[in-house]
Amino acid sequence: MNRSHLCSRRHFLHANGFGLGSLALACLLREGNLLAGPVKPHTDGLPHFDLLPKKPHFAPRAKAMISLFMMGGPSQMDLFDPKPMLQKYDGQKFPGEIKYDNLAQASAKVLGSPWKFEPRGQSGIELSELLPHLATVADDITLIRSMHSGVNNHAQALYALLNGRTSPGRPTIGSWLTYGLGTESQNLPAYMVLAHPGGLPTFQGEHFTNGWLPALYQGTVIRPSEPRILNLDPPPALAGRAQDRQLDLLREFNETHLAEHPGELDLQARISSYELAAHMQTAAKEALDISNEPDSIKHLYGVDDPKTKDYATRCIIARRLIERGVRFVQVLNSGQSWDQHGSLITALPANCIATDKPSAALITDLKQRGLLDSTVVHWGGEMGRLPVLQNDAGRDKWGRDHNTYGFSQWVAGGGFKRGCVHGETDDFSHHAVKDIVHHYDWHATLLHCFGLDHKNLSYKRNGTNAALVDVPEARVVTELLA
Repeated sequence: MNRSHLCSRRHFLHANGFGLGSLALACLLREGNLLAGPVKPHTDGLPHFDLLPKKPHFAPRAKAMISLFMMGGPSQMDLFDPKPMLQKYDGQKFPGEIKYDNLAQASAKVLGSPWKFEPRGQSGIELSELLPHLATVADDITLIRSMHSGVNNHAQALYALLNGRTSPGRPTIGSWLTYGLGTESQNLPAYMVLAHPGGLPTFQGEHFTNGWLPALYQGTVIRPSEPRILNLDPPPALAGRAQDRQLDLLREFNETHLAEHPGELDLQARISSYELAAHMQTAAKEALDISNEPDSIKHLYGVDDPKTKDYATRCIIARRLIERGVRFVQVLNSGQSWDQHGSLITALPANCIATDKPSAALITDLKQRGLLDSTVVHWGGEMGRLPVLQNDAGRDKWGRDHNTYGFSQWVAGGGFKRGCVHGETDDFSHHAVKDIVHHYDWHATLLHCFGLDHKNLSYKRNGTNAALVDVPEARVVTELLA
């Protein structure tokens, strides 16, 4: 019997709107930012977008990436970039020019780092005493001390580091990787975002937006507490075979409707999103549950310590996700918690206590599982800090202003060198002066690790080829690669 004689697709969806998963899946998709929007064709004909694995341009070193993004701007001269001249001039007038972001609290007084540095590991990388756990894996990281974007405001600096330009609304690096490569897992989103209990960072969705790429490539936000995804379980009366039959019938309706509307990419994307949501009912619950992790692993990350429990849990989940084929995972902080214009003396150590042990454990854990070679682990923010004192109103209120002219980040695995320091800043850690890595060089290098040529990864938009890296002088920084 022809089912179209019994009811139309519209009638079926209306009649079952509060049954099985229609309500649950809609909540799930809204919660996970999986609802797709309209997408225009990017070539002649009828293009089709999906998340199936794609061949890279050449043999890749990396298959997945975990980005530990520290919104606000970690202070490089207090964590990664020791400068004797800062100590020598401590409390004196800075012997040069400074471009401030906050003139109201500005000062020209040099602030030497209150913390000591020591060489770590066989490589002898100098790291701050605030990072005792990173010190244990110093021989596994590449420390880049010469990052540069040159835009001294959080928003523009964030856009530069994540989407390649200083303007909003463009696809982020995670979206480009999933667009170019798809994902090995068809039961989990390709691009997942682990939010902080305090909320998302400032500028929220710009951290994981698909921009003008098809909506399939947007990051999926995971709740910071249980249940991490809402409505994964169907009502008891609809569980099992009843749900399977309804989903099979809905799939038939969708396939028929799509065949009658060829080339409608928004419809393709929505159908794919709902199918993924159904798969996630079992796959996501298992991937996001760390209860069966050995106690030794939980202790390694710091799950058993209230100060590190949250970040440790999310780092373990990040590892579990890439183990299961997710392409790109972001672990985010809240607000601009690394933005220490004041209270540097107490706030910076607190941030390090919360993140240092889990971050180092992630490297150790990936390495012992044989996953570090194929996984890029990135730690860094959108900027660093200035060498001068801000908010000179007593030691407990001291801080540092923004600096995007020379700052630090570290990276491990995925084809990057180990036990390596790249680049230098000037004597005061103000400007990058040697082996400078611009944000567009960083993106070109990342894409290269994944087997993607930044000159050949593009999306046809409004008649032009739009790309993550569209600066002619951008280069792959081969000095960073093993």
